Amino acid sequence: MQSTKQTNYIACLKWGDKYSPEYVNRLYSMVQKHCSIEHEFICFTENPKGIDTNITTQTLPKLRTQGWWFKPMFVGAEIGLRGTLLFIDLDVVIFNNIDKLFKHNPDKFMICRDFNRSIRNNWDRMNSSVFRTPIGKYDDRWQHFKKNIQTETSRYKGDQDWMFKNIRDHEFWPDEWIMSYKWEMRDRRDLAVDAKTRKRNFIIDAPPRIQPNTSIAVFHGDPNPADANDSWVKKHWG
Repeated sequence: MQSTKQTNYIACLKWGDKYSPEYVNRLYSMVQKHCSIEHEFICFTENPKGIDTNITTQTLPKLRTQGWWFKPMFVGAEIGLRGTLLFIDLDVVIFNNIDKLFKHNPDKFMICRDFNRSIRNNWDRMNSSVFRTPIGKYDDRWQHFKKNIQTETSRYKGDQDWMFKNIRDHEFWPDEWIMSYKWEMRDRRDLAVDAKTRKRNFIIDAPPRIQPNTSIAVFHGDPNPADANDSWVKKHWG
């Protein structure tokens, strides 16, 4: 795909079978409900089977890597797009308008402050669940990563550690806009390991604490939105 038009894109990544096509389709649905800014929604994937035909799909490049390690690609210039790219992970619930994610500091690389902020004051690490970048601005970083992919993926624990090291002119979204569902919107003490699934879930069905400007709930780790016991999640996911 090649584009000469400067435009807005909302992108997601689906690799492997950790997340079903339903996650892509529901993210697309939530974006359509809560974003009034003109944009194109694109899913980057190696397997478009089951993805809504209204969604543009783009084939992932052949890299000697997997999963989240495709994310550095989005800060480069080789994705064939021009303009601004807002990346959103699949494991989120969007429940309020997200236009501000395009309007806020429009020329800056924006990313979440890591959710350990909930227990560590002045925590400055990154969480890459939602980030925005001028397309191609950091192509030199991407080219270095691609040429040294084995070294880079061994050096860092994950893509967000790589971004923290390599993109130092970033700014963080206001914390309230994008929040951890299990650590900030719910009480982490309400999580327990389910005897049947062996995964963590909420032991009581309770409404989350929603701040006035929160638009996205992030489900890092268990439970994922499809598995969460909370009625609120079932209502808003999709």
